[in-house]
Amino acid sequence: MALIVQKYGGTSVGDIEKIKNVARRVIETKRKGNQVAVVVSAMAGETDRLIGLAHSISDMPDEREMDVLMSSGERVSIALLAIAINSMGEKAISFTGRQVGMVTDSVHMKARIERINAERIKAALNKGYIAVVAGFQGITPEGDVTTLGRGGSDTSAVAIAAAIKADVCEIYTDVDGVYTADPRIVPSAKRLGKISHEEMLELASLGAKVLQIRSVEFAMKYNVPLYVKSSFKEGGGTLVTMEDETMEQVLVTGVALAKDDAKISIRHVPDKPGIAASIFKPLAEASIVVDMIIQNVSKEGFTDITFTVPKTDAKKAMEIVNEAAKSIEAEEVLTDENIAKVSIVGAGMRNHSGVASKMFQALSAEGINIQMISTSEIKISCIIDSKYGELAVRTLHDAFELEKVER
Repeated sequence: MALIVQKYGGTSVGDIEKIKNVARRVIETKRKGNQVAVVVSAMAGETDRLIGLAHSISDMPDEREMDVLMSSGERVSIALLAIAINSMGEKAISFTGRQVGMVTDSVHMKARIERINAERIKAALNKGYIAVVAGFQGITPEGDVTTLGRGGSDTSAVAIAAAIKADVCEIYTDVDGVYTADPRIVPSAKRLGKISHEEMLELASLGAKVLQIRSVEFAMKYNVPLYVKSSFKEGGGTLVTMEDETMEQVLVTGVALAKDDAKISIRHVPDKPGIAASIFKPLAEASIVVDMIIQNVSKEGFTDITFTVPKTDAKKAMEIVNEAAKSIEAEEVLTDENIAKVSIVGAGMRNHSGVASKMFQALSAEGINIQMISTSEIKISCIIDSKYGELAVRTLHDAFELEKVER
């Protein structure tokens, strides 16, 4: 008998027939002699609908109240799924984030999990129930509702798997695994049989929508075997696992595209100690994640600083940066949301030279200008004009012949 956590995303529970299909899958897993906990997202489109309602009232609704509002979507899903399982002859019981003790920090709309009291889940499983748990949500130590940000149900699932010491965590979604690129952009993209935690972390952080980055962090930290599978067909799947020697033989594993960043530039900044801190400290205090940062060479005691933030935080970030710019007497602040980040990722980059040169040459041949560059041991990212995003992905997929990758 195995202890299995399954997670189903919004498209998998998008309507009543799909919920019934998930119920049948879960029951089939249970009847093979396994204990099963299921984590579900809100029905497809429901979170966006709720956000739309809030913004029809206020341009900047209170984040605490947004968490109360958005967490309601998962409550609907877990109740309907538990009802479906019960109607099919198995025992199921649903739990909200509060009921399973999913304790987070107090950062609303993108909280981080601090601990889980999984005793209620364990007790339900030991009594023969299928535990149906709301993803994406938790509570603060003071009892306020929080949400974990986009894709937070993945994180909930892996965290629960770690807390109950599950044998495996299966992430069911609308794709049948992790591909070398988005198949909707690159028809020749190839499904990977396995990928390292580190590569998956990079791809998740760079725009690949298959897994949420914190879910991969949890899986790597607590050594949770993680499978990505399709909700709609059998077979396939990608194992996210520890890196082995065969993975380093592949130069580039995948290409990712993100269009959810905004670029902020501060012009004519005094070039002296403490200036960068005065810009980035208030952003950090507002829990705004800054990604790529470039500072130009100082000229006559002044420089320019450019960085990227999530588009969802762009308005708040601009307010903070404009205040900081006034205090340091910078010349102006500019923003650009028409950008895309295209990235290549591969464990093999550690031991091979010439990867960056090949990437830049391929983009140049298509007339794609690079605005910003960042690198790590196993990835290279470039900020480009958003209109060239999909062309850049296809170009790099062809340049590195990723349709031939064997994993």
